[in-house]
Amino acid sequence: MFPYIVRRIFVMILMLTILSIVTFLLFNAVPTDPAMLTCGKTCTPEIVAANRIRLGLDQPLYVQYIEWIKGIFVGRTYGSGSATFNCSTPCLGYSFRNGEEVTTMILNALPVTLYLAVGAFVLWMVVGIWSGIVAAKNHGKWQDRAIMGISLIGYSLPVFFVGLLLLIFVIVRWNVLPYPNYESPLKDPAAFFQTMILPWATLAILYAAYYTRLTRSQMLETMGEDYIRTARAKGLPERVVFRKHAFRAGLTPIVTSAGLDLAGLLGGAVITEYIFSLPGLGRLAIGAVTEYDLPTITATVLVAAVFVIVANLIVDILYAAIDPRVRLS
Repeated sequence: MFPYIVRRIFVMILMLTILSIVTFLLFNAVPTDPAMLTCGKTCTPEIVAANRIRLGLDQPLYVQYIEWIKGIFVGRTYGSGSATFNCSTPCLGYSFRNGEEVTTMILNALPVTLYLAVGAFVLWMVVGIWSGIVAAKNHGKWQDRAIMGISLIGYSLPVFFVGLLLLIFVIVRWNVLPYPNYESPLKDPAAFFQTMILPWATLAILYAAYYTRLTRSQMLETMGEDYIRTARAKGLPERVVFRKHAFRAGLTPIVTSAGLDLAGLLGGAVITEYIFSLPGLGRLAIGAVTEYDLPTITATVLVAAVFVIVANLIVDILYAAIDPRVRLS
């Protein structure tokens, strides 16, 4: 198991290195001069040149990349002479449009996305797996058909439609909940749950429908295997056969999908955050794109991609723990 984990960590580090290069080049080798975007309409060539030096854009592209990577680990100094200022470790860049370190902006937005992703994840996993197991146990019966029909409807509805539907009816027309106004759970837990319950439900409806179908198909496939019939022939109780043999064997694709879906949400549930006015990574990324804030765009894309790569590592390790055959491949 340990050599397998070491191999996966090495691959992850290699992927992160390639990813950082591609991300940096993608957003910093564009024909537009970022220094021109740091001042208003009254910019003079002298101001643009000074901003270019202040941003470090006067250096070759490979030097800019090295400085950017060094800033992540040891911090970075911008400007020269009396105009210098420091960007503390880990420095993902400095947003001159907002006058703030990009790392600070991401750290302020990350908890919101984290609460949104984890809350929706728990909700859809509980509902989805439970519904899939019930449908598999009652295969061909009315319970199975009802659950599959509901999951098909939930899976067919786009996120923006479900979010707007809940927002219009639950908040605007029925006044069941107040209009979303995000508050930290540490300051006002009641306001936090009132704000987050509809975003959680919006994401959970789509993902729970998918996990219901996935769990059902995996359980039905597993229940038809020879070792399940052997376990039953030995006289094991049905609940033991189901829990220890069928469910564990069918768990591997569910774990894989769950890890990647959670990582994708941690990267920013853009539509849901925008609909419910949540100040998370998704809204931060949208604002950076509209303002053409290159340091913020680069950092948010990198952070989102890191979540996916790290989730892949965790999923592979869990996969190997569940199915020992994976370690040999």
